Amino acid sequence: MEQRLANTWRMTVNDKKFIETALLSDLRIDGRGPFDFRNVTIQFGSEDGSSEVQLGQTRVMGFVTSQLVQPYRDRPNEGTLAIFTEFSPMADPSFEIGRPGEFAVELGRIVDRGLRESRAVDTESLCVVAGKWVWSIRIDLHILDNGGNLVDAANIAALAALLTFRRPECTLGGEDDQEVIIHPPEVREPLPLIVHHLPIAITFAFIGNESTVVIDPSHFEEAIMGGKLTATLNTNGDVCAIQKAGGEGVLQSVIMQCLRIASVKAADITGKIKNAVELYKTARELKKIKRNPDSVEVSQSFRKEVNNISKEMEKSKMKIEDRSVNQSDDMEIETHSSQKAGSTSISGDTKPKSFIGGPSSWDPYSKGVNADELKASLASRVGATPSKMDTLPPVKPHSTTMDQSLTDEHPAPSEQEAAGAEVAEETKKAKTLKDAVKPKHKRKKKIPSNSDGR
Repeated sequence: MEQRLANTWRMTVNDKKFIETALLSDLRIDGRGPFDFRNVTIQFGSEDGSSEVQLGQTRVMGFVTSQLVQPYRDRPNEGTLAIFTEFSPMADPSFEIGRPGEFAVELGRIVDRGLRESRAVDTESLCVVAGKWVWSIRIDLHILDNGGNLVDAANIAALAALLTFRRPECTLGGEDDQEVIIHPPEVREPLPLIVHHLPIAITFAFIGNESTVVIDPSHFEEAIMGGKLTATLNTNGDVCAIQKAGGEGVLQSVIMQCLRIASVKAADITGKIKNAVELYKTARELKKIKRNPDSVEVSQSFRKEVNNISKEMEKSKMKIEDRSVNQSDDMEIETHSSQKAGSTSISGDTKPKSFIGGPSSWDPYSKGVNADELKASLASRVGATPSKMDTLPPVKPHSTTMDQSLTDEHPAPSEQEAAGAEVAEETKKAKTLKDAVKPKHKRKKKIPSNSDGR
């Protein structure tokens, strides 16, 4: 005790008088007005349920953990919520390691009263097995730097840690469905806590004989204040808790004025907490995507495979088109060459030899036939109707002339000269596939010649 009192920081008389006279002019030593709140900065750790709040020069870190415990007998269907504070000498020389002092106990009670009595956290949702197993939520508040108004900073740190905490999901198994199975985060997504509203603690300090009221007192103002009032409110204006410390008396009108100011400040701080939590959640979702590079690699490899397959298909299509173009060119060349060969064989003096044709280039289904077979097929179709004759397979003109030369071994000289003249005229013109089809009028004229040959 003596060592703690020896390490306590004390302010001189001149410093006290300077602060009091400045407040009479509505000025504070840090440049703020009587009802100006210091800047609040909220940061989150790498793990869920950890937060760090900086209020001016005051820094507090909050950390939330959970474990399965047996419930209280009077409340078998509700979980538990406990708050523990830790004051280290690093924050203030007056703090010592070991048993917490009066101020540490008071801070924990104020934060606990605002959360528990207002039922901000749904404790019934923490029940796993009624009367046997419930979740116990523990909030650890570590004071890193004491710059004044530790209650407000610790309250904000506790709320921010509760909003980002997620407990592991558990199910019932076993033979009697009474065995609790806790699933790791890799198997099932953890569940967040159900927080109905955010009770914000706002502290007022009363300084001097005239009871000058200031909000969010600093470390120097706490050293000369006669008393303080901590009001815990939510955005709806509901008063969750009020704590009055110190022997200085306060009028009812002053308390009502403090509550009106506190409701405005509570709404402002609630908005800052929610914005910080939303940014943290979005960053956490992005980290989830980055933690699974396998899925991204799989998608990229799949896209590469699809692109390769599409390229191969395009190449195959190009090859097929090139082949079709080459085949069409070969067809034209073969038709021209066959027509020239037919004209030379007819115009020549020598007798044409027996010819067994192969499949034509323009008709893939045609087969080579013998001259005798061709004469027999033509003779069998003599008695058919003209409509059936129209459906005969197309035959090239030069092949028909060759068949005529085979059937008529000694044709009349006039007919040969006329046929040679007609073929010569046809070869001069551009040949198409239509030219390979035998005209109807020629077929009718040659029917009696086939019958004679028969």
